[in-house]
Amino acid sequence: MQFSALQLATMLDGKLEGNPDVKVSNIAKIEEAGEGMLSFIANPKYEEFIYTTNASILIVNESLVTERPVKSTLIRVKDAYSSFALLLEKYKQMVGNKTGIQQPSHIPDSVTKGQNIFIGAFAYLGENVVLGNNVKIYPGVYLGDNVTVGDDSVIYPGVKVYDNCILGKRVILHAGCVIGGDGFGFAPQPDGTYKKVPQIGNVIIHDDVEIGANTTIDRATMGSTVIRQGVKLDNLIQVAHNVDVDTNTVIAAQTGVSGSTKIGKNCVIGGQVGLVGHIQLADGTKINAQSGLSKSITEPNTALMGSPAFDYKSSLKSQAIFRNLPDLEKRVKELEDMVKQLLSIREGV
Repeated sequence: MQFSALQLATMLDGKLEGNPDVKVSNIAKIEEAGEGMLSFIANPKYEEFIYTTNASILIVNESLVTERPVKSTLIRVKDAYSSFALLLEKYKQMVGNKTGIQQPSHIPDSVTKGQNIFIGAFAYLGENVVLGNNVKIYPGVYLGDNVTVGDDSVIYPGVKVYDNCILGKRVILHAGCVIGGDGFGFAPQPDGTYKKVPQIGNVIIHDDVEIGANTTIDRATMGSTVIRQGVKLDNLIQVAHNVDVDTNTVIAAQTGVSGSTKIGKNCVIGGQVGLVGHIQLADGTKINAQSGLSKSITEPNTALMGSPAFDYKSSLKSQAIFRNLPDLEKRVKELEDMVKQLLSIREGV
């Protein structure tokens, strides 16, 4: 699949500098790109490659100033990174636009199928599943009874979505994630055993959510575990029952969110963070990697780190002091000795 510089510039509403007829059929990093390839520059540290790259076309920022001739054709745009991401998205849509139903697959007559869908081999769909338009179900996917999948959603191989869960539009579930498994609900008994508490709720995932590989989101004990619009979850995250993650929050890998925790809008949570249950995070909360949070955060846009996590700046100061503790102990000892000497001299006067 080839595109000319003129076609790309028109698609991106960019300004063309160079040969409008040069064509590209592949994409590469600027330092590795060759003839017939497209690349981009958004980070100033890579600007030196603009003069040495063999890429046929480069997407660059409008503000980029060239100090000497460039052999690549340039497409100048307001934001090179966003424009390049848009091209990648369109390219992925074109190469991934599969349709049809592969066999063997299990699809009951009660399933409602939208237009232009794809269902891969060995997929298993339960009763009364509803698939919107342009839904892509890759091989080995399990969708339980009464699951709904909104338009333009993509479910990659090996995903399991349990009964009664609801996925919105443009949801992406990466390989191996599990949506709607039982929450960790066990009641301690007098004899030291645990009795399972039935988990009869579901999971609701709103529009434009992307969930990474092998992430698990438990169904609610009652009601719903909710992942709201625009949330992005990395790989290997555990979201427990009755958690509510509000719009446009991002969470990095290996984070664990305990039951009934409410996470606000536009929060940023680093990798390997642990959140206890039944707490709330205000909008805009930022938590550094490997932090542990044991209480609610009520002030919006708070930055935290440490375990237990506390104010980001205070934590950095504390770390600096901690590194200097041996020297501080030595100085305190010297000051104590000096005070003793001074007291001894004063008593001798």
